[in-house]
Amino acid sequence: GLSQYSSDPRTEWDLSAYSTRDQVLEAVRNLRYKGGNTFTGLALTHVLEQNLKADAGARLEAEKLVILLTDGKSQDDANLAAQTLKNLGIEIFAIGVKNADEAELKQVASEPLEFTVYNVLDFPLLSSLVGRLTQVLCTRIKEKSNKENADLPVNTGPQLSPTDLKISAVTSKSMHLTWSPPQRPPKKYRVVYYPSKGGSAKEVVLDGAISSLRLSNLTSHTEYLVSVFPVYDMFVGDGLRGITSTLPLSSPRSLRVSELTHNSIRLSWKAAQGATQYLVLCSAAPDGAED
Repeated sequence: GLSQYSSDPRTEWDLSAYSTRDQVLEAVRNLRYKGGNTFTGLALTHVLEQNLKADAGARLEAEKLVILLTDGKSQDDANLAAQTLKNLGIEIFAIGVKNADEAELKQVASEPLEFTVYNVLDFPLLSSLVGRLTQVLCTRIKEKSNKENADLPVNTGPQLSPTDLKISAVTSKSMHLTWSPPQRPPKKYRVVYYPSKGGSAKEVVLDGAISSLRLSNLTSHTEYLVSVFPVYDMFVGDGLRGITSTLPLSSPRSLRVSELTHNSIRLSWKAAQGATQYLVLCSAAPDGAED
């Protein structure tokens, strides 16, 4: 599977899209480059929520590996998002090109760093990594696959996944989430939320017995993506996803002008709920320069 990212991550193809090497190579040749910003944290969250789920081709019994390729320093918190993946047993390899921040690569990557962090001066030099990286990846998969997997369920389904996410009590700065727990209670829940237009992902971890949460300190008039994942001892169940927008801040209303003199006017208005101060700007017509 492959995703590109800038401000907004974009899935190019899922894990289940192709079944042969030639098909994958052809897809790479047809790939359109996506320029822009470097929101690596948002991209890692996208991979977890969109690319590593069952209906995108991720198999519960298969080892999960993410290879991050970046040519710049992240503009959001990549470390928090990476730690979330690593806590779920997903191994991250970080490859930097040109202006990548090596300290950040080492924070994002899984241990041991001598096998998971690579850095080259330019894109053509990536070919020099292929042999070693292939060998390391295959070895890591074999090592992890040799661990006992007999207790893992064949699939998740309703027994292991929550249902019926409801978002209510939405204000300009908060919202309330509730969901129906799965038949088998999880060890804990991970709730991940972030602005849909790009921004740092935040997460809250809850005990598995809790099935509601109030998100606060949100930005007003902003669309948020929300995901709820059940976490078990050996795996993560399918997540619930929702989207909603916080309300705009209330505005003052009914502006009135009175008591005009040669050098003053009086303004009055109906108060805006929750406002602690007002900023009043006036300008002289017709140029509109602020005085």
